[in-house]
Amino acid sequence: MVDLADLTTIEQPNWCPGCGNFPIWHALKSAIIELGIDPFNVTIFSGIGCSSKMPHWINTYGFHTIHGRPLPVATGARLANTDLTVVAVGGDGDGYGIGIGHFIHAMRRNLNITYLVTNNQVYGLTTGQTSPTSDRGFSSKSTPTGVIEVPINPIALAIASNATYISRGFSKELNHLTQLIVDGIRHEGFALIDVLQPCVTFNRKNTYKWFSERIYKLEDTNHDITSKQAAFQKSLEWNNHIPIGIFYEETRPTYENELPQIAETPLAKQEIQDIDITSVMAEFF
Repeated sequence: MVDLADLTTIEQPNWCPGCGNFPIWHALKSAIIELGIDPFNVTIFSGIGCSSKMPHWINTYGFHTIHGRPLPVATGARLANTDLTVVAVGGDGDGYGIGIGHFIHAMRRNLNITYLVTNNQVYGLTTGQTSPTSDRGFSSKSTPTGVIEVPINPIALAIASNATYISRGFSKELNHLTQLIVDGIRHEGFALIDVLQPCVTFNRKNTYKWFSERIYKLEDTNHDITSKQAAFQKSLEWNNHIPIGIFYEETRPTYENELPQIAETPLAKQEIQDIDITSVMAEFF
């Protein structure tokens, strides 16, 4: 039986007071507890940014990668040991900026990875520059006269990239977010959970109050999560009405399940004592 003590680390987070990362941290731990997964069977990968410190503060296996690279490293782990529960965590700058190529390819491959993106629409760790998801007109130290680009729409991009579980949470809605993470980990395939996470220090526009006045839950409507067309229409909603919940879900074979080399036994558990690599060495050396 897994409890909070099993996931508690000696070190504690040093995020700003009120940071939206705190409830995301709590929701991820709560999801692991609810699912009853032993901590030694969970590996959390992260990139660079405030949220990417997450593996340091949850007592599972963890790997703090470089900027924008949690997904390729998580891919390697997933292919090496398909018995692991693999979770990747990163910010909007990490995942939708420098890491966007990895994001698209991991989704189309349908690797069995749960990807939590803590989307605060700003580069928080480097003190408040504009990020790929910053709203048009957003003023920051890197865009003092306001953002002129159209922001990345991660939900629409995930739909177009054939992800099989696409959702959005809000860090203030803790129980709702926990359930999205539980569902994402249970889902057999790539699960995106884009989390609206207010940066209380550097984003004075997209605040808890701003989101609370606009958020509504898709499960409270007649939204059809099996329809890509319906999901895409909902993904375009912003500003006045912002949906959270599951946009789209489908069942499709995972990348790992279609690899004959690991169909029966994870790579990490295969016997290697009797493997003869003489012919391979002769070919290449």
